[in-house]
Order: sequence, then C-alpha cells, then structure tokens
Amino acid sequence: MKPARARALLKAMSGRRVLVLGDVMLDEFIWGKVVRISPEAPVPVVEGTDQGFHLGGAGNVAGNIRSLGGEAVLVGVVGADAAGERVKAALATAGVEAGLTVADSGRPTTVKTRIIANHQQVVRADRERSDDIADALEQALLRRVRRALPSCQALILSDYQKGVVTARLMKAIPPLARRRRIPLLVDPKVAHFSLYRRVAVITPNQTEAEQATGIRIRSVADLTAAGKRIVAMLGCRAALITRGEHGMSLFERDRRPLHIPTAARDVYDVTGAGDSVIATLGLALCAGASLPEAAALANYAAGVVVGKLGTAAATPDELLAAVEADA
Repeated sequence: MKPARARALLKAMSGRRVLVLGDVMLDEFIWGKVVRISPEAPVPVVEGTDQGFHLGGAGNVAGNIRSLGGEAVLVGVVGADAAGERVKAALATAGVEAGLTVADSGRPTTVKTRIIANHQQVVRADRERSDDIADALEQALLRRVRRALPSCQALILSDYQKGVVTARLMKAIPPLARRRRIPLLVDPKVAHFSLYRRVAVITPNQTEAEQATGIRIRSVADLTAAGKRIVAMLGCRAALITRGEHGMSLFERDRRPLHIPTAARDVYDVTGAGDSVIATLGLALCAGASLPEAAALANYAAGVVVGKLGTAAATPDELLAAVEADA
C-alpha cells in the first residue's frame, strides 16, 4: 500500500460508525518481578509493582475503532459487579457508546487476569461463565442492535465463545445487516462455525482455519485449500486467515488468493492482535477501501499492536508510520 492511499483511507475512516456485538471482557494486568520460588509449590513468587485494567474482547474491538478515529457502539453483556462497572467506566473514557445489558447476579463479567513478570506472562486466571445467555438477554441485545444499526456502516461480531453468540441471535443478525446493505464481519470460534453462514468476511487464525476445515496447513497449497473451503462452507464474501509471523492470507470468491507478509518489526505481546485486525478491517471497508486494501491496513495495525505490551490499539499516526516505513 502506498502512503498516499493509506493517508486518504485513514482520513476517510474518521467518524465512520461501527456496531460491535459480542463477548465483552475486562483484561486485568498485574506487573511485577519474580523474587523467588514458592516454598509451597515449584512456582515463581511475583512481587506485584503495578496493576491495570483494559477493555477486552468485543470491548477491545470497539476501543480499537475509537483509537483509529471511528465511532463505535458496543452491544454485549456484563455482570452486576465491580468488573462490569470498570468496563462501563473504560468505555466512557474511550468514547465508546455503550449498549450493554446487565445480567443477573449469577452471571459475572468475564475477567482475564494476567500476571506479567520481567516482560513475560507468568500465568493467566479467567473468571467467567460460557454457557449461552438467557432468552431475555438475547432479546435485549437484539433490540439494542436493531436500534443502533441504522446509524452504522458496518457490523462486527466478536465471538469469544462466552455465551453471547447464540444460534438464535445468529439467525436474526445476518438478515438485519443484509437488509441495511452493510458488511457483517466475524472474528470466529471454531465451535460456532456453522452459525456464520452468509456473513461478509470471517477472520480465523491459522489454527482455527485448520480445525474448521480439517486441513493441516503445511504449505501454500494447504493454505489455499483451507481458505477456499471456508468461503465455500459459509457462502461468505471472503476469509482473511491470520498467520502470526507469516502475515495474513485473503481469500475472496472468484479471485486469486492474496498473501500479505507480516508488518511486525518487534513482537512483545500478541494479546488483542485479532481485535485490532477486525476493527481496522471493518473501519477501512466503511471508508471505501477494497478488501485487499482493508486487509493490508489490518496487517499494519496488527504489526503495531504486537509491538506493545498488554491489550493495545493502533493510532492513525502509528499506522501511517508503519506504511511509510515499508514504502
């Protein structure tokens, strides 16, 4: 991508409005240093020096959209707990419009706690419920989607398999997007693959692509077969397979595959990279980018984000600098 085109697209992305639906999480980070091995078990004792909270899951997708200059509406579920209040506060700080539904006291806000010592993750602890949300919550989310969708130019489904993406919800959502003629993009989970039929774009990573298709990807031919199979299986417009240090590969119906080498210079933390990819992809499509252009920008965004520690997002200036560095 040429810098002039990237600059034009980033300008056009400003103010574009995207609806994000999915599993909202809170990412907690505890930073410290290893001081000794525990006498209770052969595990390190980390002396905590700092703590931070960030939007995770669908919340991080919405935060990435805001960081890139777009507007985001977030529809999802949080618990009636302190973590849910932190999520609401973080959304307000980020400038994300919250369309959250509060679950009853039996369903907590999903929290992922990561302990980082010497720039390395030591352990992660998850607090969550992953069973399907109740019918009443489904209906509440659907009402919020119907209310927000007319003002949006794209719909992103961020599926972390924490109960929000249900079969009933997925029966209703794609027709709403098609009627509005706006793209529906999905960051998927393999167990829900059959629910994503006729979406516009799906963004599995390589492991998810292998599991969904039954094809072990060991060559470009394997990768191509998997990409084409996903597009055929789901009847979608395109599949963008993210491949870590190998970049990304875009498969569109009736077009040759496009393989995009990684834009990452340094990799410190891959947390949230998939969120950055789908946020950039959706926002770029809103701005009039072609799918190859949107995928290229998403690849640069991922390269920026993995160079940061913790749950992070790219800014327009960082994205443009990455493009210019490659020119």
